[in-house]
Amino acid sequence: MNKVLFILIMLFCTTSLPAQENKKVFVSRDANGVLVFSDSPQPGAEELTLSSRANIMAATDPTLPARKAPAAEPFKVEIVQPEEQGTVRDNTGSVYVSGKISPMFERGLRVRLLLDGKPQGEPQNNAVFILRDVHRGEHKLQMELFDQNGKLIATSPVTTFYLHRTSVISPN
Repeated sequence: MNKVLFILIMLFCTTSLPAQENKKVFVSRDANGVLVFSDSPQPGAEELTLSSRANIMAATDPTLPARKAPAAEPFKVEIVQPEEQGTVRDNTGSVYVSGKISPMFERGLRVRLLLDGKPQGEPQNNAVFILRDVHRGEHKLQMELFDQNGKLIATSPVTTFYLHRTSVISPN
């Protein structure tokens, strides 16, 4: 029973499709000026010519246009504290050094501090250093910035500062 019903439905669908292609469509305007579409001709109606082609848009390329990667801004390092030609007064000889790195400090970068041209320990992952037992007098500081591979990528300008502390000879 189901097979017979299925065959009849399929037969009905296939015979009705060609009949729909031969039908004509007419368009006219009513008394209010509204368009009226009909399958029977009315006085003053015009016949529309319809194409049997479906309205399908041509395919477009879905890929986005290639964007240029922004040029990497070179890193800059500067010593913020102590200031250039500044004076540090500390009788223990401790000097707190802080630096600024721009653009923003990234993971994997390492900073090394030079005091009078000599490295002060191994490179570290921040730009804050504490120097202990620095002798009194004039000193020069410089920071070096290294990338993940240990390559030097930036150096700060040399900062000169003066450390004042009591004399070992004349403590008063």
